[in-house]
Amino acid sequence: MVPNRVVPALGVLALALVWLLDVGSIQPNRIVPGTGHGLLSAVGWLGAGLVTLTLAASILISVLPLRRRYSLLLGVVGLSLAALPLLLDMFAGRHLPEASPYARSTIASGFWCLLFLLSLMLIEILSRLRAGRALQLMLLVLIVGSWLVLLRGDGLASLSLVREFNARPDKFEQALWTHLALAFGAVAVSACLAFVLALKMIRSPAWQRPLLGAVSFLQTIPSLAVFGLLIAPLGALSSAFPLLQSLGIRGIGWAPALLALIAYSLLPMVRNTFVAITEVPENLADAGRGMGMTERQLFFQLKLPLALPVIIEGVRITTIQAIGLTAVAALIGAGGFGGFIFQGLGQAAMDLVLLGALPTIALALLADALFTMLADSLKPTPAAT
Repeated sequence: MVPNRVVPALGVLALALVWLLDVGSIQPNRIVPGTGHGLLSAVGWLGAGLVTLTLAASILISVLPLRRRYSLLLGVVGLSLAALPLLLDMFAGRHLPEASPYARSTIASGFWCLLFLLSLMLIEILSRLRAGRALQLMLLVLIVGSWLVLLRGDGLASLSLVREFNARPDKFEQALWTHLALAFGAVAVSACLAFVLALKMIRSPAWQRPLLGAVSFLQTIPSLAVFGLLIAPLGALSSAFPLLQSLGIRGIGWAPALLALIAYSLLPMVRNTFVAITEVPENLADAGRGMGMTERQLFFQLKLPLALPVIIEGVRITTIQAIGLTAVAALIGAGGFGGFIFQGLGQAAMDLVLLGALPTIALALLADALFTMLADSLKPTPAAT
């Protein structure tokens, strides 16, 4: 059995960083900087010993010639990730002053490094096990569900990130729906436009160069510049046509954000759709013609089904890109999680920044997983091809 050097290296690095860096800090209030605490000071000998033993066990299991070592590692690392919020609970219980109602605990760099390195270890273990999407999804639900249950408990109510959320739950829900509407609305519109443009390039090859050049040019313009360029014309149109103003179309807000996101989404959509359809093997099309299929039947029953996995890959890339760019669109009043990010940067409140950044990252990862699963499910089996 070939030894794996990635998992033990990540385990050693995690063990070193969790002891060298602060795990958490205690702030007297939202503004005053907190006092950092290392692992031993944060959770005491019991908590520090459990963390050390867990990481040491994962290192030993990964280097010993055990028959089912990756299955054992999956259990150790998966449970460790699911139970990580308990460290924050122990930390808050030990150090949070009861007589100070404004005091709060915050997550420090040591905890983030531990979370990140354990996640990398889990990804490497799943890769070695060649785990299917069902197992990966089950682990994701287990870990995320455990975090949600523990973070909603009374023990972590003092966590600064939780307090920022509890102070504005309605705004968070509104930001979530706005973010989803802008990102997925732009993806849906660009998918339809890309399909039409790809068909135009296939039927009229002379259009291939100008259309690809146009969508490539749109991709090169910085996102902030696109948002800014759309303010003046949309503002003028809304002033000239009151109907547009009644629909909420103005120089700032959702309208320029949606147009900019559609423009940025076109290149990967058009390119993947065009390549996917044109690279269907011609011998399969000839076989279909020999069976008496019309060109319309060939397209919808042969070419499009074979091209769908590549088209979905373009949708996946575009969706991840759109979710990230939607956060930037908050600068022109479009809403979404970017509002928390820029508000937190203006107030030097990093936990408010995280309240916007973490859900954005989670949405991107979820979209990536779902579209990857969809593309894999649509890939034809060797017998089908």
